[in-house]
Amino acid sequence: MASATVSRANRRSWVYIPLTMMALFYLVPMFVMLNTGFKSFAEISLATMWKLPTSLSIENFVAAWDALSPNLWNSVIIVVPAATISSLLGSVNGFVLSKWKFKGANVVFPLLLFGMFIPYQAILIPLVTFMSNIGLAGGTWGLVVVHVIYGIPITTLIFANFFRTIPDTLLEAAKVDGAGIYTIFRRIMIPLSVPAFVVVYIWQFTSAWNDFLFAVVLTNTEHWPVTVALNNLAGSQIIAWNVQMAASFLAAVPTLLIYIFLGRYFLQGMMSGALKE
Repeated sequence: MASATVSRANRRSWVYIPLTMMALFYLVPMFVMLNTGFKSFAEISLATMWKLPTSLSIENFVAAWDALSPNLWNSVIIVVPAATISSLLGSVNGFVLSKWKFKGANVVFPLLLFGMFIPYQAILIPLVTFMSNIGLAGGTWGLVVVHVIYGIPITTLIFANFFRTIPDTLLEAAKVDGAGIYTIFRRIMIPLSVPAFVVVYIWQFTSAWNDFLFAVVLTNTEHWPVTVALNNLAGSQIIAWNVQMAASFLAAVPTLLIYIFLGRYFLQGMMSGALKE
């Protein structure tokens, strides 16, 4: 018995070797980013890219923060409502289409999912024209609306897949007790779907935060999110790579924190059926 336990422990220890190597591989860009961000401009070159800075200084991060802080706040204003609203709408759609089917639901669901396969570039010109006509072009709320609409197909799919794992007998028991569709959704389905909410929120938060194409065409200079401001931080002739790298790290911090603090819930959501077909 003891030998079998030792054998399993040895096999498990071998698994950590490739996992550690893959983790180090994916952390290399982060190392280069931080390493360059702490260097002075005189130390920046391809030959010294892997060398540690001679002295640590946060001046580059201070300069990057001064340049990007308004745009970071713009991104928060855009991303939080977009992720929240699209998650709520996706939960309602997923519940109705998976547990409370109506006539024609089998047609509506595939048509709704078709929105995931429409390239952004294909609808860019009519989108800008439409947003301009309704007065939402140039500000942050137009971008919120776009991310909500584009997020509904994937959020609906994730919630529908999750809700299908919940036994129908649970809903039937609630109906026998006199609960209606709204009560069942609010008191039973929402509490049970916390793992799916986490998966969807992380997905939508990351997608909206990293968006550049919609942001660059639908917002003006005052309402630029951080991705557009980061792109325009580089000079036309001389690029301060140390400041650029520090700014790139600051722009990546929110998504890093989301995955650090909610990553285990994301895995729980996947394991519990949120991303299963």
